[in-house]
Amino acid sequence: MTTAVSLDVRNLSAGYGPTRVIEDVSFSVAPGSRLAVLGRNGVGKTSLFATIAGHTRRYGGEIRLGGTDIAPLAPAARALAGLGYVPQTRDVFSTLTVEENLSVGLKKRPKDAIEEAYKLFPRLKERRRNLGSQLSGGEQQMLSTARTILGQPTVLLLDEPLEGLAPVICEELTAVFSALAQQGGMTILLVEQRIQSALDFADDVIILERGRIAWSGASAALAGDRKTVEHFLGVGGLH
Repeated sequence: MTTAVSLDVRNLSAGYGPTRVIEDVSFSVAPGSRLAVLGRNGVGKTSLFATIAGHTRRYGGEIRLGGTDIAPLAPAARALAGLGYVPQTRDVFSTLTVEENLSVGLKKRPKDAIEEAYKLFPRLKERRRNLGSQLSGGEQQMLSTARTILGQPTVLLLDEPLEGLAPVICEELTAVFSALAQQGGMTILLVEQRIQSALDFADDVIILERGRIAWSGASAALAGDRKTVEHFLGVGGLH
């Protein structure tokens, strides 16, 4: 099992080409804890995760993984350093089988480690000889998540993992995320539009607005503050 580490972001500004999307963002996530990143569409949530993973242009700031600044590193080097990233686009290899997709995530681990993925998601074992293009959206999300987890990240970024999925699949994925968090081997950051699901999962929350942090605090505090939820996230955000 991996040992969770902290993630510390300091004065981070980033974007695409000349366009700045993230402005002076700072936050810390303690080892083994869970942070939800919330906000309306287009406020920079996905860009923040993409920046941490190394897929945008960084204008300034630090990204410290367990005390080491990984901001100068290429995306592949960040992954080797312990950063796991499950993008909103899932990025499943459509012409490879499920098992071949999982093999990509092993890094230098033995091939039989794939069984760990099958224990988390038994459905993938049933579909192991199917191509990525033959999977449902929920199965592709399971595959993308399992492939990343096989790399044994110490910090895991999950960008809207429940988007567009049936409730039963959402429950299955959420159960896996909770199990990973409870095992204590990963620090987990989650972007999610299902506000209640995010608050139930996370210890703490940051809310982005126009690429900056507009609110931060404990999940329990936000859950009890309907006025703040409605102001930043919209009416009806909580059940």
